[in-house]
Amino acid sequence: MNILQNPELVDRLAAAYALGTLRGGARRRFEAMARQSPTLRVTARVWQERFMSMTELQKSEQPSPEVWKKIANVLAAEPRAVPAADPMADLLRRARNLWRGAALVAGVAAVAAVTVSLGLRGELEGKQATVAQLQSQLAAQPDVRYVAVLTDDKAAPAMLATFDPRRNTLMLKRVGGYQEGPDKSLQLWAIPDGGAPRSLGVLGEQPVLRMTAAEQVMGASSALAITLEAKGGVPAGSPAAGPVLWKGAVIQTPI
Repeated sequence: MNILQNPELVDRLAAAYALGTLRGGARRRFEAMARQSPTLRVTARVWQERFMSMTELQKSEQPSPEVWKKIANVLAAEPRAVPAADPMADLLRRARNLWRGAALVAGVAAVAAVTVSLGLRGELEGKQATVAQLQSQLAAQPDVRYVAVLTDDKAAPAMLATFDPRRNTLMLKRVGGYQEGPDKSLQLWAIPDGGAPRSLGVLGEQPVLRMTAAEQVMGASSALAITLEAKGGVPAGSPAAGPVLWKGAVIQTPI
């Protein structure tokens, strides 16, 4: 089965991968396919961006002192192992200790998760204003419709572009450490199918840059490209004069 032919399945797998719930052989197979598929890599990156923005809305929670005290008591009560009389007994003792250690770690994670969950639920139930604020912040999160990973001629990523149609905003994040120099500028171009490239503007030197763009322009573009131009870029209506540093296909994310 070719999952790339099923956009809904691609979106679900990428979301599970970014969240960490895709595990074992399924996670390894996804990573292997993602190394060969820009679509999988971009979709996973979009979900990672979404989850990172969600975590910024929540306060950090620490397990209570009682939790750590219980863990210390369990460790103190653990009987000291008597040296085994033979190799098989020693192997069994080590396996038992390894199992107990894994069970303890799982128990700590479960207790911490319950503690955080109860704390958040109590806060939301007691503060309606906080709920309204969280809902407002969630509504303000970008709706990513188009994505492009711009790479050089060696396929090394240099820029991540995401487009939010609700705000007609194109956000660009620098991935590498390229510096264009004081007498040069980077200029962004939209490349439609069978048409001449159209300048979307000159980029500043910020690591994250937001630009205004129309959805019809993004939807009609098969790729984005960035050229190195003289300071200030080429005049409006003029073709690119400098070399193409990076380019990448525009991919529409599953809705």
